[in-house]
Amino acid sequence: MSAQDSRMLDFSGRVAIVTGAGSGLGRSHALLLASRGARVVVNDLGGAVDGRGGSATAADAVVAEIKAAGGEAVANHDSVSDPAGAARIVQVALDAWGRVDILVNNAGILRDKSFAKMPLEDFDAVMAVHLLGSAYVTHAAWPHMQAANYGRVVMTTSAAGLYGNFGQTNYGAAKLGLVGLMNALKQEGGKNGILINTIAPVAATRMTEPLFPPKLLPHLQPAYISAVVAYLCSESCNATGDIISVGAGYYAKAQIVESEGVFYGAGAEVTPEMIAADWGRITDMGKARAYGAAMEEVAKIFGYFIK
Repeated sequence: MSAQDSRMLDFSGRVAIVTGAGSGLGRSHALLLASRGARVVVNDLGGAVDGRGGSATAADAVVAEIKAAGGEAVANHDSVSDPAGAARIVQVALDAWGRVDILVNNAGILRDKSFAKMPLEDFDAVMAVHLLGSAYVTHAAWPHMQAANYGRVVMTTSAAGLYGNFGQTNYGAAKLGLVGLMNALKQEGGKNGILINTIAPVAATRMTEPLFPPKLLPHLQPAYISAVVAYLCSESCNATGDIISVGAGYYAKAQIVESEGVFYGAGAEVTPEMIAADWGRITDMGKARAYGAAMEEVAKIFGYFIK
């Protein structure tokens, strides 16, 4: 065995939940974790891309794949957007194996339309699956991770949330909301050994294939995404609060940063005209920096006039 092989990440004894694991990225994540020894709850409602309908076929097929390869898995067909269903997803892991160590929040739907033409029903449905669904399942798993003083959680955001995309106001709002959820949970989970990170994937799945030119699809394999997900779910990972952009063999960290800014002085009377005159300096990102917590950013402001 080579030195590289001797350091292979192993998930033996760990229990993982992967939502939306009946196809695409979720299936890829579940198969990889199971191949490395994890016992996996394969959750999938089995609905259409827009979230309508349901079938047990997708999740059951992935469970059969895992078992055929010698792994352990159980299926769950609840919707993450239902709090009771989210709780049942976690309970399946507890009933089968008595613990939950890893949660990959992957489930998602699309209902793309320009904002002016979007029924609020479609806005709510996408928010319910991506943002609320991730919160519901994480909330159900959280106390068990706290009790074990160990946990790995992965959220799934998107470039549409980080940077915007036409026709995806619902999707983009939900996806950036997940970053806010992660940023708060990283503060709360650290003392109990719970690490939480977020991926922003680009891959060819049934949700995304219509969006990309056909010649690009062979390069957008889900396996590229699953490799970083598996690392973030491992005991070897010490990162928390990171956003990783990934696709086609490319991996990078994304951050929310703030410019150096302009301070007018404590008690200064600031006018709109002053803002207009200094807009270039206010928005100059040449000395931008990231903050690990909200109070770090607040401390910067206070630091100007509290010595």
